[in-house]
Amino acid sequence: PGYVGALATIATEALADAAPERVVVSFHGLPRRYVDLGDPYRAQCEVTARLLAIEMGWSDEQLSVVYQSRFGREPWLEPYADATIAALPTRGVSRIAVLCPGFTADCLETIEEMGMTNRELFEHAGGTAYRMIPCLNDHPAWLDAMARLVERDAAGWLDG
Repeated sequence: PGYVGALATIATEALADAAPERVVVSFHGLPRRYVDLGDPYRAQCEVTARLLAIEMGWSDEQLSVVYQSRFGREPWLEPYADATIAALPTRGVSRIAVLCPGFTADCLETIEEMGMTNRELFEHAGGTAYRMIPCLNDHPAWLDAMARLVERDAAGWLDG
């Protein structure tokens, strides 16, 4: 799939000079009741993370899937990004990379929440290396993948 391939290209480039002990793949969270009522979102996130791990050659031990951006009082999907990232140094993990495949473009939630706030939590807990992998943004691999999707899905629209 072009989407996963584009993510893998960006991750490969971002990690060319890094050796993270763990890759944290963070998706936007949502209230747990949605999934309890049948929403497939969590399963879709897990499939995306698994396909990316296969493409990158990451083992289960190298990968943590988390959910970010919760607010309010009701339970959201877990594990929570902030709590997981803050706990990693206490488990002997001092070098991580963070990737947010649910966001096609960097934004407040990737730049500030994941790139700044959670970095501070990680470093305060004793982490030494925090690599933020950029979102797809306008990377050529993503633009090529999108162009192929549009060409495929729009084929035949004007025939007629």
